[in-house]
Amino acid sequence: MASGDEAAYRPEQRGFDEVYIHGGGGIGQTYPGSCGDAPGNTNINPALLHNGQFEKTQGYCTDLFFGQAIKWMDGQRQLDKPFLAYVSLNAAHDPHVLPKGYYEHYLGKVPEETAKFYGMIENIDSNFGTLLKKLDEWGIEQNTLVVFLTDNGGTQGVPIYNAGMRGAKATPYQGGTRVPSFWRWPAGFSGGVDCTALTAHIDMFATLAEIAGAKLGDNIKQQVEGRNLLPLLKNPQSEWPDRYLVTHLGRWPHGQMAGAKFAKCSIQNRRFTLVNNAELYDLGSDPGEAKNVIAEHPDVVAKLRSEYDAWWDSLQSLQVNENVVGPKINPFKELYWKQFGGGPDAELLKKMDPSSIVPPRASNKAKK
Repeated sequence: MASGDEAAYRPEQRGFDEVYIHGGGGIGQTYPGSCGDAPGNTNINPALLHNGQFEKTQGYCTDLFFGQAIKWMDGQRQLDKPFLAYVSLNAAHDPHVLPKGYYEHYLGKVPEETAKFYGMIENIDSNFGTLLKKLDEWGIEQNTLVVFLTDNGGTQGVPIYNAGMRGAKATPYQGGTRVPSFWRWPAGFSGGVDCTALTAHIDMFATLAEIAGAKLGDNIKQQVEGRNLLPLLKNPQSEWPDRYLVTHLGRWPHGQMAGAKFAKCSIQNRRFTLVNNAELYDLGSDPGEAKNVIAEHPDVVAKLRSEYDAWWDSLQSLQVNENVVGPKINPFKELYWKQFGGGPDAELLKKMDPSSIVPPRASNKAKK
């Protein structure tokens, strides 16, 4: 998965030596602006960008991503070099396209789209197991940190099972924001334990920097918002001061940030969550967010609103893309056509509004 589809934002410009990616949201998806994939792409036999050149592959996307990652890691360990491998998958994102053999055993038990979704998840699980087995075969599992997590709440499978949580992806409730996070490092800390502290994805940078022994300069320290999780990983009962975490869905219409302040948002500490500036839930006694207790805790609401206001105000100078005009030709498609030829007439595209080229879609979520 790319960190951005335009050249300056692709992983090779952001510190990665080996890059094997698709573009857009899911494989084959394209939206207005610069978010798009190779034309006509699909999860089966996709065209993938490998170190700047497209490769027309054979196989299913998740198998290909894990296979390439394992091959690269094997090369690094044979050279006795430390490595960081970031395997960011499009599955189980839609479109739910995968070989029938991967999901047919779920047919008749759940709706077909859910069966495909579950098949995608099962395939991820199988590939992840293969990766762990390889670390064991290579004899490096004891001193290799492995982290597994997802990026948002449930989607296709929510009506079947949602662990008692309210909401799903694209909502600010726990069902849209709470995700699994599994960490394994046998040489560093014991496994088989749960940690209930309030943590988030923003904590990963500080944690990895601590584990790697990286010395952060003052300019970097000023940008780091997360906390070092290593004390919790070693002892889940370690002291962990309370904090505030904000979720904002984003996806407001282009150039209309001012009116989106309280559109699908939440701010929480370790006990309470204030949702949409109008609903307060006590997660300690009501993890399913069923009872709005906003009238019962005015002091809590006032503090959460104050913290949220400060966070929102801090964003104003950072919205560098709020009024930007996107490219008339999608950069991933343009790169593909330069390599293989073909594609629509460039002069015609220059005269067209980007939203008339591809189906319109709101901007991606913004989450802190």
